[in-house]
Amino acid sequence: MLSQSTNIDIQWLPNGFNYPWVLWLWLIPMLMIIWIWQRRSRGVVIPVDHSVHGDGFGTRLMIGMAEMMAPLILVIVIWLLAGPLLLGKPTEKRALTNIQFCVDVSGSMTAEFGEGSRYDASMRAIDQFLDFREGDAFGLTFFGNTVLHWCPLTTDSSAIRCSPPFMRPEVLPHWFGGTSIGAALLACRRELMQAEVGDRMIILVSDGESGDISGEAGVEIADRLKTEEITVYAIHVAEGEVPEDILNITSVTGGEVFNPGDEESLIDVFARIDQMEKAQVEQSIAEQLDHFKPYAAIGVSLLGLLTLCGFGLRYTPW
Repeated sequence: MLSQSTNIDIQWLPNGFNYPWVLWLWLIPMLMIIWIWQRRSRGVVIPVDHSVHGDGFGTRLMIGMAEMMAPLILVIVIWLLAGPLLLGKPTEKRALTNIQFCVDVSGSMTAEFGEGSRYDASMRAIDQFLDFREGDAFGLTFFGNTVLHWCPLTTDSSAIRCSPPFMRPEVLPHWFGGTSIGAALLACRRELMQAEVGDRMIILVSDGESGDISGEAGVEIADRLKTEEITVYAIHVAEGEVPEDILNITSVTGGEVFNPGDEESLIDVFARIDQMEKAQVEQSIAEQLDHFKPYAAIGVSLLGLLTLCGFGLRYTPW
């Protein structure tokens, strides 16, 4: 640990100032200090009968130290004007994950599930999941036979939290009545591909089967998502076994399928997804920071000493 600190100090020295050329001005206070100790005019000796005068070395030393305060303060001022720098600690930044919610709003999502419908339970669980993944980017897509992108990818999740009342299955037009999972996944893929940085994930929430992911169509969609490094997690909010086509897509892309039996289990599913897709932390390069505080404190201390010395520790010509 000690050797690491030494390495940091060695690297800091060559780049220790914003304006290193300003340090040449130190010649001015250095010349002033030399003049203070070399000059001969140190006061007037008053002759007194029958008195003995020593050389006053101790007094001259104390007064010389007092006179040095002003040029030393100038040294500190020049140091601060040069802009001293300190190598800061490397900071950690959460690596962004782009998560696209793909929520089924077909008529079957109105079926009872917990204290409300399947749709209500799903949106409440998504709302809690947003708290788990604070700092990630979220998008929201609703689908039936038609796909509607409700919210583009954003780190501001307020639009997603406010969406449930507007997209309830019982109030939607009839063309949202079916379940086209394949079209919805491809639409979510297009949204995720607009993200220039970060991992990509789709969380599919549905209660039905879909003909557009059966057979070769499903294999093609899964391969395409895998190639573009999009992981698909699926939550089947219905009784019975999960459709095999959905199992295949999640397996190929590196995701998983969950089949919660009640709303509490549904919330646990989102917590498990959060644990499986842990947020990555990236360490940034240490930055050089202004380092004025200790030197300013020294300058203020010297100024205080100079003020105290002015009350008597000085040469007087009488």
